[in-house]
Amino acid sequence: MSVQDLPALNAILNGTAAILLLRGYSLIRAGKRDQHKRTMIAAFSVSTLFLISYLVYHFNVGAVYFEKTGFIRYVYLTILFTHTALAATVPVLAIITLRRALKGEKTGKFYPHQRIARWTLPIWLYVSVTGVVVYLMLYWL
Repeated sequence: MSVQDLPALNAILNGTAAILLLRGYSLIRAGKRDQHKRTMIAAFSVSTLFLISYLVYHFNVGAVYFEKTGFIRYVYLTILFTHTALAATVPVLAIITLRRALKGEKTGKFYPHQRIARWTLPIWLYVSVTGVVVYLMLYWL
């Protein structure tokens, strides 16, 4: 695998994280706490791999610019801006959410985890999905 293959890998990792997040949500709604835990740890792991791959790619390649003009450029830049702004919060939110869940296992108090997870999930899911959209627009449009 070369550095040029990393954007596709990043999109796959983002898509996988989105699927795992949705699965984790459905599992906890169904009361399947152990499966939820394993799925969310998998989502965190996949997102960590994404971040490493993303950093390696941009360290080697630098910035990648969207070449299209017109209305589609504004659509792309709007998606990119919201994606980037929210992506900066995901590592912090995910770590806090995971730590509170693990602490809740020890204490039996999951409310602090649930309270932040209500914010973390939609932001993390939006970032994962828009990461795939940005990739598709940048490399396939």
